[in-house]
Amino acid sequence: MNIKEELYKQCELYVNKRLQTVEETISSHQKALLSETKSSAGDKHETGRAMLQLEMEKAGQQLSGIAQMKETLAKINTKTTSKTAHLGSVVITTSTINYFISVSVGLLTFANKKYFAISSSSPIGKLILGKKEGESFEFNGVKNTIKKIF
Repeated sequence: MNIKEELYKQCELYVNKRLQTVEETISSHQKALLSETKSSAGDKHETGRAMLQLEMEKAGQQLSGIAQMKETLAKINTKTTSKTAHLGSVVITTSTINYFISVSVGLLTFANKKYFAISSSSPIGKLILGKKEGESFEFNGVKNTIKKIF
């Protein structure tokens, strides 16, 4: 398995794990809503239901974000290479930081090397997108040069 396929697989695993967690949260909140019964402390009951409702909305927003991440991953072809950084590119730099332009997952490791899975719409992703091997970019005051893109 090549680097790109392995990093893609790790991103996919991360997104699926997040999806499972959010679905479990929603299920738990739905059960809690159903089990809430009207008691003599009516205001307390209503406050509890309102809090659960807010948590459900938050989980729904997270679900939407996960769906977007899945869509982004679906657009990546791990078999293609390019001389220009694009969605799905692995970017090797002159510093110790390398990137996988995909979804914002954070630090990934493969063969004892560190890669940051970043979104193409993140600040660093926007700087790298469209760059070619040998070109430089500066992020947080640190200048970096692209050694290899695949």
